[in-house]
Amino acid sequence: MNYVMIGVRKNKDSDRMLKKKITYSQEFLKKYEQYFCCLNCQEKMSFKEPQSLVCVNGHRYDLSKKGTIHFPNHHMISDYDQEMLTHRRAMILAGLYQPVLDVLKEKVAFSDYESIVEMGCGEGSFLNQLILETEFKGFTSGFDLSKDGVQMASDYNAQAFWFLGDVTQVPMEDAKLDLILNMLSPVSYEEVKRVLKPTGQIIKIIPESDYLKELRMLFFKDEPEKLTYSNEHTDLKFKENLTLISEERVTYKIKVTPENYEHILKMSPLHWGASQEARLYAQQHPFSELTIDLKILIGQK
Repeated sequence: MNYVMIGVRKNKDSDRMLKKKITYSQEFLKKYEQYFCCLNCQEKMSFKEPQSLVCVNGHRYDLSKKGTIHFPNHHMISDYDQEMLTHRRAMILAGLYQPVLDVLKEKVAFSDYESIVEMGCGEGSFLNQLILETEFKGFTSGFDLSKDGVQMASDYNAQAFWFLGDVTQVPMEDAKLDLILNMLSPVSYEEVKRVLKPTGQIIKIIPESDYLKELRMLFFKDEPEKLTYSNEHTDLKFKENLTLISEERVTYKIKVTPENYEHILKMSPLHWGASQEARLYAQQHPFSELTIDLKILIGQK
């Protein structure tokens, strides 16, 4: 059976228990059914026992055994597979983005919000850490087009509801969300503006020029056109579509060790773009520090 280990929020009782993943999702949908709308007809949906969201026209979306839902009517394809996401999760849990989380906790009053959704959640660890560290209690959900990612994210069903979804067709009611989180992932601004409340905001985190530069130097040492990166287009598109509230660059280095080096090599799409020869070269030439260089954009529709 599929169970979640309930670990605990900070400074809470350390007791642990096992509970079925699907049970968390059933409880969540019963409480928050009003947030969802049907992708077929855009009508409201309600939760029907034992495990379905159903609209007034009879369109049905069923929970899987892991407590997730596949919303799109079309086949979803993603290169983000279990192997890459496992390496990525290991690094996130080891604190890869902790300084980013710390900045967000300083800049954003999460307790003022009733709802948070992450568009492009991957395997769920970043949103899960944010929920635990802020002790957020409201509607919390994440979705991705990677089936492997959403299945892995179901490990965190105690904190949020996870589903397979498309950023261009979000199964949520108009003007319903307080906050959207979008990290290192594409987004549809049309859908962002549709689902956000009039005062709702989006936090978008994008790479800066030095992000993972040590990996690029190894993987693409013979391809100089791939050694540099610019976020100018992504940054401009955000500012064209939304009212900018704030922006902040966050740059730091993490220590590279023999224990985490394989995770670092395989945790990002840079690994896919490298030749077999370049991957072997990278394995044989470890470096001591990895640069994390990101920009946090906060906007309002």
